[in-house]
Amino acid sequence: MTSRRTALGLIGVGLPALIVSRGSAAALDYPTRPVRFVVGYPPGGATDILARLIGQRLSEKLGQQFVVENKPGAGNNIGTEAVVNAEPDGYTVLLINPANYINTSLYTNLKFNFVRDIAAVASFNRVPNVMTANTDVPAKNVVEFIEYVKANPGKVNMASSGNGTSVHLSGEMFMAMTGTKMQHVPYRGAAPAITDMLGGQVQVIFDNMPSIIQHIRAGSLRALGVTTAERSPQLPDVQTIAETVPGYEASALFGMGAPKNTPKEIIAKLNSEINAILAEPEMNKRLVELGGEPLIQSPEAFGEQIKAETEKWKRVVEFAGLKVE
Repeated sequence: MTSRRTALGLIGVGLPALIVSRGSAAALDYPTRPVRFVVGYPPGGATDILARLIGQRLSEKLGQQFVVENKPGAGNNIGTEAVVNAEPDGYTVLLINPANYINTSLYTNLKFNFVRDIAAVASFNRVPNVMTANTDVPAKNVVEFIEYVKANPGKVNMASSGNGTSVHLSGEMFMAMTGTKMQHVPYRGAAPAITDMLGGQVQVIFDNMPSIIQHIRAGSLRALGVTTAERSPQLPDVQTIAETVPGYEASALFGMGAPKNTPKEIIAKLNSEINAILAEPEMNKRLVELGGEPLIQSPEAFGEQIKAETEKWKRVVEFAGLKVE
């Protein structure tokens, strides 16, 4: 009887170690099949560009495809909810973007709590938005644009990549701080918004730099101001909005998230691989060209930034008096 109890005790002691060992082994082998990389917008916008850049390198380094899955709609909430409800096994991840921070306070009936239900994996970069006008608009800078809007009440349409995006909220903040009034026209992503910008159906957008900068450089759209506190090295001749509107500041923080309860070993492996990718000279150069330097940090540090961004945009939502049912 004693030897039997001893044997059972040893088995009992060994089980947790065995489970941990198997979990660690699974993380070391990860991924063994393709990974869904969910983007809450259509192809072509800043979020999609970043997801494909990072996803391609992860595919090459880890030997399994990180398949970008565009799930647009509801201001990014459809894609986010799909990840929240996915199996927490590391095979579904999310492109985190400013809409995730904003929607927490903007939407009154969300079926999830972003900060609670999505685990931070790794940050990618932080980029400015760019206040950009159609070339038919006569304004060449922020001062002239404010004068133009006030001289044409009800005639200026402001495009965005969707309700509650940083593109939308950057414009709302601008209107609130300048006393201007524009008609907000939300689209299902940056790409269709830019198409209508080029066609003249809408006059201005506060878009993320990665999806708009090529059109600015080509001269098909005109940059009026960047939304960060300091000028961007990518557009050094473009003033900050704050140079005209003191106190104005907005930027877009991007990264990767996963469903809560995703194994920490898998999160740590993804974080390590992504940080290594961000440190590659070619990736670093590409991200800087798109408007923002890489942010290399731990999942915990990125999680703290997510909380800070959520609080920041909550103040903007409340300041602008916005709510979406």
